[in-house]
Amino acid sequence: MSAAVGTSAEPSETAGGAEKSATPPAKRARGEFLFFALRSKKFLVSIVILLVLIVIAIVGPMIDSTDPLAQNGLPFAHPTLDAGNWFGQTYFGEDVFAQFANGLRASFFVGLLGGGLASVIGMGVGFIAGYKGGWLDEILNMLTNVFLVIPTLAVLLVITSYLSARGVMFEAIFIGITSWPWAARAIRAQTFSLRSRDFIDLAKLSGRSGWKVILFEIAPNMSSYLFLTYILLFGGGILIAASLDFIGLGPTGGMSLGLMMYNAVTWAALPLGLWWWFIPPGVGIVALVGSLYVMNVGLDEIFNPKLRDI
Repeated sequence: MSAAVGTSAEPSETAGGAEKSATPPAKRARGEFLFFALRSKKFLVSIVILLVLIVIAIVGPMIDSTDPLAQNGLPFAHPTLDAGNWFGQTYFGEDVFAQFANGLRASFFVGLLGGGLASVIGMGVGFIAGYKGGWLDEILNMLTNVFLVIPTLAVLLVITSYLSARGVMFEAIFIGITSWPWAARAIRAQTFSLRSRDFIDLAKLSGRSGWKVILFEIAPNMSSYLFLTYILLFGGGILIAASLDFIGLGPTGGMSLGLMMYNAVTWAALPLGLWWWFIPPGVGIVALVGSLYVMNVGLDEIFNPKLRDI
């Protein structure tokens, strides 16, 4: 049968094979990703939760334009279906829904900026250390170890003692410049294993500079790994920000989910029975960070054929 196929192939089969082989690799990769992504329950559930939270963060402040710090409501008011009172009011008559929507915006901003900054620093250090090696690798490793042992909380306490006002921007930048070391180590290890491959040697022989080898040869072969690293840094930044806000080291102006929790604890929301004050931000943080983690696991299964169970 195989001999017959080899001697006389059907024209349609030949055309189909030619069409399949002519499909660009990038298009095949996108098709394969969509095929497995649409069959991954973890990825689909996490992306739905994220989209819902993104819609609330974007549309929420437009629907309820109340100042989240304005004390113009009825204190202790329970949640109702009335506009402007969906999540109830705080101890001081502040709109909880307005605080929640603006807090989600701040969390996404911290994750995007802080996680993005940490990713850029980690990738830069990891790529250079892993590709160059030698004395440069030793220096960057020493720098990474220094940042790993720096007590982040103590440094923040010292910095905030000299600042009369803190914003979300400051918090995001601080998180970005202190949370990159583990990413740099992981990327360095991956780069170190790739730099000895044949295609890297071929790129060097063709006259490509080190930066071009990193950008056009090594980084594309690690694209999925880099994306997963950014997702983890994104979620980690949100969690760090919520922790700092909860202990009173967050922004002095504006609103965030962690700051909502801090205010609820400070003003005894639990003993007073104001459950609608502390449950929404707690659920929001868990849903946001948890969905990012589940998405990371789902994408890892999609990108890695050995982990696929779909």
